Amino acid sequence: MPPINVLSKEISELIAAGEVIERPSSVIKELVENSIDAGAEHITVEIKNGGALYMRVTDDGCGMAFEDVPTAFLRHATSKIVTKTDLDSISTLGFRGEALASVSAVSKVEVMTKQREETYGTIYHIEGSQEISHEKGGCPDGTTIIIRDLFYNVPARAKFMKKDVTEANAVSNIVQKITLSHPEVSVRMIRDNRLEFNSAGDGELFSAVYAVYGRDFARDLIPCDYEHEGIHVSGFVIKPLYSKNNRAFQNFFVNGRYVRSRLCSSALENAYSNLIMTGKFPACVLMIDLSPSAMDVNIHPSKAEVRFTDEKKVTDAVYFAVKNALMNDGLIYEFELKKPAVDWTAPAPVQEELPQQSFFTPVDQIARKEQEMSGKPEVVGLNGFEGYAKERTPDPEPVKFFATPEPTGDPFANSHKAQDIAVPAPVKSKPIPEEMPHEPEEAENDAPLETAPIEGFKYLNQSAFTAPAAPVDNVPQTPVNPLEEEFPDLRLIGEAFGLYVIAESGHKLVIIDKHAAHERIIFERLMSRNCRQFSQTLLTGVKVLLTADQFSAVEENQELLADLGFTFDLSDAPCVTATAVPTFIMELDMEEIVCEVAENLRLHKVSPQSGQLDDIFHTVACKAAIKGGDRNSPEELLSLVKQVCYDEKIRHCPHGRPVMFTMTKSSMDHQFKRT
Repeated sequence: MPPINVLSKEISELIAAGEVIERPSSVIKELVENSIDAGAEHITVEIKNGGALYMRVTDDGCGMAFEDVPTAFLRHATSKIVTKTDLDSISTLGFRGEALASVSAVSKVEVMTKQREETYGTIYHIEGSQEISHEKGGCPDGTTIIIRDLFYNVPARAKFMKKDVTEANAVSNIVQKITLSHPEVSVRMIRDNRLEFNSAGDGELFSAVYAVYGRDFARDLIPCDYEHEGIHVSGFVIKPLYSKNNRAFQNFFVNGRYVRSRLCSSALENAYSNLIMTGKFPACVLMIDLSPSAMDVNIHPSKAEVRFTDEKKVTDAVYFAVKNALMNDGLIYEFELKKPAVDWTAPAPVQEELPQQSFFTPVDQIARKEQEMSGKPEVVGLNGFEGYAKERTPDPEPVKFFATPEPTGDPFANSHKAQDIAVPAPVKSKPIPEEMPHEPEEAENDAPLETAPIEGFKYLNQSAFTAPAAPVDNVPQTPVNPLEEEFPDLRLIGEAFGLYVIAESGHKLVIIDKHAAHERIIFERLMSRNCRQFSQTLLTGVKVLLTADQFSAVEENQELLADLGFTFDLSDAPCVTATAVPTFIMELDMEEIVCEVAENLRLHKVSPQSGQLDDIFHTVACKAAIKGGDRNSPEELLSLVKQVCYDEKIRHCPHGRPVMFTMTKSSMDHQFKRT
């Protein structure tokens, strides 16, 4: 083999630089993080030509001493770590002392820095890790670093640089993440002499989100705040209706550091399960604060990923934080009215006099002659001129209006024909009844949405935020559903197009998609784990091999599995034998479903049923729900309206479509120019 040589300093530094500096955005990330670690309150980032030719980062931080500046550009030179025990309590963004050394190895760097107590600052030039000049001079407090000609000495790396606009977008994206992670710092981004955004630096996360993503994005956010076992999750998540087409707007920050985390992303999307449409992804800006010793940030060269010592705690904290935020918000969307194209209150424009001409266009004149020849009567058009008769399709069924007597019982209990409640095609053994049995409506409204199998976890609903009424004469009072106060005096107005139910409540107009609403109601009843009545005993049990952890999870959750319709024989560990399963999964791959249910139980998921079982619930609910065009009595429609308005769970159909919109009287007055 060839002889073994020790690499020269120049080559080894170029190799090391390639691990940290991949493109201009990598440089900006390292420099801005150093500025934040230096205690800067104002940071300006400027790039030209995507950053390949020019980058500047200016801050008002603590600055560096004259004698420390050359040392800062040596590899593994840092002020943040002294002993090995410091690695267990890293609280700064940078700590390895590789950023400046890597940047200087592949570019031309100019530094101007000054500490507040010093009279003169320091001006330092370094190119390709070679010092050019080091002298004192006048400069403002803080540090300014200018990077020119990135990869000038590594043409192979420069060849793989993308177009200027692509590199500039990458720089802008990383500055946005840093701005969101530190709302207490005012960050200004300048791109090709144009100001892209400027954050306030007032310490409010919402202000930073508004500056980075704009008003429309910020308007659709829900605040989030949750703490569990030393892990604090705060920030904002987006309303399900405004979900995005990709995961680009999922922002997770761990102890102030932006990270890419499949773990957190999975927990976020699980919390939105059955609330967003297929192909859509939730957006968020979530800050996760935990002990530095509970994570390892030194597993990725650019520190873009972290490893948690207890992943389950982090997953649970993110999941329940998002779920509780969604339940607390209520997810009631206001119907948006577009402004009229013409302002009817404005004075009519003055028009020049035109020569007198016929009121009829050539097409109108031809049609009129055809009319006269056919002998058909003329029709006066909407514009006041004579037109011609056209064949028209029958008008759609008019909106129905009627009185609204008080309903008695559950009008939906026997309102469907048998074929409307048909079970999906593969299921042949036992039909689904017309309505799932359920608790009285008051009990449903007062109960929590769902209780997790993990002790201490509970979804919050509207009643959780309202103190119970004081007892009168030692007689307990029934707690009032706060949603009944939000929707007082519900009155049915009618039904439009055989699909949309219109009701009035106080100063609000409520519009409900009856199919989507009833579909969600049935789906929630199926998901309530009251499936014992659908359990079907098998003639031949299905034997499945599980891991030891999965077997223990199944053994510890027999009652929960019985609620889902499953019964298992556990006499042949680590194998389990399914002796009874829900009827509507009889034709599916039973072994796969049992494995998935067992794995979900092992992970202590709140909803242990498999994805296939979830899909079956979707199908059953869709087939069982009333359809558009079905005729329903006023009592049925009013009952549906009350179930939707008074239950915060009924806000989206299982496929993610919104169920209800509201329209305020003030917005309608504004639309009609009454205000």
